[in-house]
Amino acid sequence: MTLFFSKFHSDIVIPPGSAAPQAGLIQNTPGGHTTSSAHITRTGRTTDMTTNDHLDYFKPRLVVIPCGSRKLGSPARSADMYVGSYHRACRKAADALQPDLLLILSARHGLLDLDDVIEPYDTPHGAADAVTSQVLLEQATVRDIVGLDPVVALGGARHISLVHSVWPHVHTPLAGARGMGEQMARLAALREGRGMPPT
Repeated sequence: MTLFFSKFHSDIVIPPGSAAPQAGLIQNTPGGHTTSSAHITRTGRTTDMTTNDHLDYFKPRLVVIPCGSRKLGSPARSADMYVGSYHRACRKAADALQPDLLLILSARHGLLDLDDVIEPYDTPHGAADAVTSQVLLEQATVRDIVGLDPVVALGGARHISLVHSVWPHVHTPLAGARGMGEQMARLAALREGRGMPPT
């Protein structure tokens, strides 16, 4: 995991001349729970960090974003197919995180690269012809990306549930948001490099 320093979160001032404590690492505990550790900001301050609250400390290996119900009316790259405001907000936040790999989780097709050309479809998550967690695992296995870490998933509950079935250690910065307005605010914070806003 590659750590970099936040310029927004600070709690404890390190006195001049004192040795700075070693930056902590994010740790996953049994059962998929995460622990918070002290990190040092570039201003010489430390702060407690939780894996879901402060994504400004690491560069994800993989970010998975949702598809969307609003689509173009003709075949297009998956990067261009989804035109809804929520998908676009997720995409901009994901781009700001600068992951090694960015994939779209399509309810019909499963994992899509941005350059994959697809036709318009009308398949919501949970529908009879929607992608399942087993299919998603098979796709991730073929791609050899099951072992990637850190992984970030942006999206709603059904989307997150599917991603979690393949990557139990996934970071979910939108989890617990109270409605679409708060999700959009969190996405804006990620996009603008402000970390996670208070909840």
